[in-house]
Amino acid sequence: MTTYTAHPIGPAALKELRDTDDAGRRLAPLTDEEGGAPLRCCLRRSEPGERIALVSYAPLRRWAAETGAEPGAYDEQGPVFIHADACAGPATDALPFTNAHRTVRRYSAEGHILGGHLVETPTTFDEALTAAFTDPEVALLHVRAVEYGCFLYEVRRG
Repeated sequence: MTTYTAHPIGPAALKELRDTDDAGRRLAPLTDEEGGAPLRCCLRRSEPGERIALVSYAPLRRWAAETGAEPGAYDEQGPVFIHADACAGPATDALPFTNAHRTVRRYSAEGHILGGHLVETPTTFDEALTAAFTDPEVALLHVRAVEYGCFLYEVRRG
């Protein structure tokens, strides 16, 4: 079995997002009274009382800036929760947020969507990632929430 690594939003991007998000908005921190928000900085759910922020994030645009890809109309931005202040990042290598239906969206090296797969159970997550990377055209995967389509994290080839 292949082990895959979930990539949170990177430190440089987080620093930028904590100033101005990808929609040009300033950070508006809040205290999470209930907890449970999926944090993309450390890939865990928030705890009650933590300072978090909802920011607009363009994951494919940032990946394209690193790789030279041209996603064109496939570039999108959406809401993600992050800690309002710097955090230590993920505490584990385990794939996060696998306790609900997720979509694994496939992207080419150009940043174009190649399709997706609905993952219905945590036990089939690794299988879905393996199947996606069996296609040599797939360069990048986004794991997304089904109910809102929000970006959770990326998985890269190799």
